[in-house]
Amino acid sequence: MTRFTGKVAVVTGAAQGIGAATARQLAAEGATVAVIDLTAERAQGTVDAIAAAGGSARGYGCDVSDHDAVETVFAQVVADLGALHILVNNAGITRDNLFFKMPKQDWDDVITVNLTSAYNCSHVAQTYMCKQRYGKIVSLSSRSALGNRGQANYAAAKAGIQGLTATLAIELGPFNINVNAVAPGYIATGMTAATAERVGATAEEHQELAAERTPLRRVGQPEDIASVVAFLASEESSYVSGQTLYVNGGAR
Repeated sequence: MTRFTGKVAVVTGAAQGIGAATARQLAAEGATVAVIDLTAERAQGTVDAIAAAGGSARGYGCDVSDHDAVETVFAQVVADLGALHILVNNAGITRDNLFFKMPKQDWDDVITVNLTSAYNCSHVAQTYMCKQRYGKIVSLSSRSALGNRGQANYAAAKAGIQGLTATLAIELGPFNINVNAVAPGYIATGMTAATAERVGATAEEHQELAAERTPLRRVGQPEDIASVVAFLASEESSYVSGQTLYVNGGAR
């Protein structure tokens, strides 16, 4: 498919996991992808994978929790690649702990990286998108937005993504900008492997337990989320905006 031929996409937190899978998916369908992570070196593995598959990508280093840094790197992306049509806000971290034991720094870090970075990137991206009267913004929320033991900080940040998404859809819609979010359930990534370690299980054991609780009887893969992000970034979803789509194998 070539749904994104001629489009430039920015994917944050794209060195691994869902971000890397999304960058690969968009590139496979014709987009030129700006692969953003904390350093360009971290982003290079995804860039190399895209190039090996015949796609086009360039890596950039940026701390997306820093608004000034985002302004600088997005200006460089536009200078290098010619435009900015699609933004995928994927960068995120976890600092899990029960609330009564959660240090304020862990609260601040998770809110900043998971929520404020989405503000930073969307705030800068919309300046380009409004001028061209076209844009697609897709942000990563989580099933944890509904509440999850040991994740007060992460749940709050991911619920915030949903409120931000709904509001930006209202404000940016008149400029032909679609804004949506994807809320994954259990996805086999380094982040969920770290959660398994925290509770004293191997990644495999943790995934097996999660699969037993999931109606489809498996955990998700990064590619399961990437395909949904690609749909929301495409013209096939041109009348979808302000929505958060849960992708969790039917779990409730």
